[in-house]
Amino acid sequence: MSDAILVALITSAVTLFGVILANSKAAAVTNNEIKHLTEEVKKHNNFAQRMPIVEVQLEELIKRVEILEKR
Repeated sequence: MSDAILVALITSAVTLFGVILANSKAAAVTNNEIKHLTEEVKKHNNFAQRMPIVEVQLEELIKRVEILEKR
């Protein structure tokens, strides 16, 4: 086998290893970001579910304050 072919095979193998390693790291970062965004969405959903309850409680408090002001 000629030296040029051997060098080309070694270079190809090293390049393939580098690409696989870089892709696995990029995938890990992407998965981490997805987990973080999922947590943020869960927090937001919890807030969106609780907000109507807070609005009802606020309306009740406003009514109570109005009653107290009339006294």
